[in-house]
Amino acid sequence: MNTPIDLRQAVRNLNSLPALPVIAQKLMALKLDSEEGERQMMLLISQDPMISAKIIGLANSPLLGATRHISAVKDAAMLLGLTRVKSVATGIAVMSLVSKPIGRFDPQELWLHTMAVSFAMLAVVRAMPSKNRPPEDLIFLAGMLHDIGYLALAHLDTRRSDDLHTRLVIEPDRPAIEVERELLEVTHDELGAELAKHWNLPSEIVAVIRYHHTPDLVESAEGQPLARIISITERLLPQLGMREFVGSYVAPEEWAALGIDPEKATEIAEQAVEQANQAAQFSDSIS
Repeated sequence: MNTPIDLRQAVRNLNSLPALPVIAQKLMALKLDSEEGERQMMLLISQDPMISAKIIGLANSPLLGATRHISAVKDAAMLLGLTRVKSVATGIAVMSLVSKPIGRFDPQELWLHTMAVSFAMLAVVRAMPSKNRPPEDLIFLAGMLHDIGYLALAHLDTRRSDDLHTRLVIEPDRPAIEVERELLEVTHDELGAELAKHWNLPSEIVAVIRYHHTPDLVESAEGQPLARIISITERLLPQLGMREFVGSYVAPEEWAALGIDPEKATEIAEQAVEQANQAAQFSDSIS
């Protein structure tokens, strides 16, 4: 019988981790504060048929209420906004690392979940005082990448990834983080943060990935307010894609920490669910 690998050690072995796709590296390095940066982004996206198709599909989805059919990346960018296109395209490129299931890990389920969370986050962000809101490009990047630890786990140890996803089905009402600690002795947020470091992602995004389930920890400061926004958003939504039980209760002080009146919680939750469901329909239509 093979001895299970030490996941904490393995995730620090750079050779054992998947490389960040080249197009994602180039997109993240681009500055959008010049016409040349915008032109380079359009060129990069246009050269990748899969990313182009998904960006155009998103622009035509009910999420954005386009009044005419969008058929070009340039028009999609005008509707979506450059920063949103950049973040979503980066997320799509990362998801392309796994084009088909690895054991019980299905990348389409992760794609659906991250798209739903990314758009549902907007309902929470819009309720925040404008001075407290994070930059939009970081909102989408954090939303798209917050659960990449599941991808890392499937890549590092398919057997234990399968064991985890089996247990999450068997114990659907038990917090996923709790199951992971028991079964793996390491959690997907830890694995995801190590993968993000390996990819040289911004330290703020690394912190969001690491602490999106534990935003009250002092160590989460660099990832705030995004870590808390994701933490709350995931609890507002029904299960979409990943079987990752996180509970549904959001304490008044959690809303207050974002500068949001807790009395608005029900209204925000309804908006978040609507956004998530529309994102899910879009995800299904192009998966």
